Amino acid sequence: MIYNKEAIKAFDRVTKLKIINSVTGIKPANLIGTINNERQTNLAIFSSIVHLGSSPALLGFITRPQTAEVGHTYANILENDVYTINHIHQNFIKNAHYTSAKFDVNTSEFKRCGLTEEYIEDFKAPFVKESNFKIGMRFVEAIDIKHNGTKLIIGEIEQLIFPDVAIIDGDIDLEATESIGISGLNSYYSLKKIAKHPYVRIDEVPEL
Repeated sequence: MIYNKEAIKAFDRVTKLKIINSVTGIKPANLIGTINNERQTNLAIFSSIVHLGSSPALLGFITRPQTAEVGHTYANILENDVYTINHIHQNFIKNAHYTSAKFDVNTSEFKRCGLTEEYIEDFKAPFVKESNFKIGMRFVEAIDIKHNGTKLIIGEIEQLIFPDVAIIDGDIDLEATESIGISGLNSYYSLKKIAKHPYVRIDEVPEL
């Protein structure tokens, strides 16, 4: 099956969303938790979170174009500079999935989707209690992606919380945490570790 640019443009909206969101392969599935100055919480599923650097420890994610219906996550981040990233696990995929609905600003997805707010001392944004792998973030900058109106939101890790069993031989083992992946808009995958190779040094590359 081959699609050229014209054929891709001709897809109906939903087909295009599903296919183009899937072509990069399995992506991390996370919930981003935020709060505004009126203490109204927001929780939304994202599959666009990426590593941007380790020193400082930076992560980025993509927001959709901001409208009255979409954009509560970014608006809350601008108000308070902090947010949380929470891995999704197999036992609450359904709850996490439905946070993607366009709830109004006065509806907390935590309450509506059956998930629990959890707070850590001196950190204002809510974590997801059901998640065992949580990251507390501080906003650094937003970069406009002019071609489609989205933004790359960049933050620095301030809190990192995960179970002891997640560290195996100095590496994080996501299979041990039962974190899951996502493809497209609504397909979820379990993660299974299938190989581990050494850190690559040029004089240690084998014949392949």
